[in-house]
Amino acid sequence: MSGAAEPAADTPRVLVFSTINISDPGIDLAGSRHLEYPATVQTMAVPCSSGLKPSWLVHALESGFEGVFVASDGEECAYLPDCAERTAAIIDRAQAMMSERGIPAQRLKMAALCSVCAEPFANYMREFSATLTRLRTPVPVG
Repeated sequence: MSGAAEPAADTPRVLVFSTINISDPGIDLAGSRHLEYPATVQTMAVPCSSGLKPSWLVHALESGFEGVFVASDGEECAYLPDCAERTAAIIDRAQAMMSERGIPAQRLKMAALCSVCAEPFANYMREFSATLTRLRTPVPVG
């Protein structure tokens, strides 16, 4: 693809777990509308965010992703009425595992994302990338 922009080497790699029926169409819409967000964002579709395992989220961080974003179904889940609560508990367990390994909790984020949430998705990715970049920068002493 000539003329395609290469992702900046210093842009954090982010893995997004998106749900097939709800959040994935919103992410696709962001691409169709050519909304800007880091090219280092990669997605992995899952049937339901409450089916994620905390160990998967931690593994992604230990395998080179600087951030993991869970695009939850929220209250729109077709499978479980308490999907949002279950997913939040998964995030809590993953953050506890991260704490044990010295991984900052800010590297894992969850938000409900609907099928028409293209702009919110692009905004989340820009903001999350900025947060991850700040986490790289050492705090000056003195």
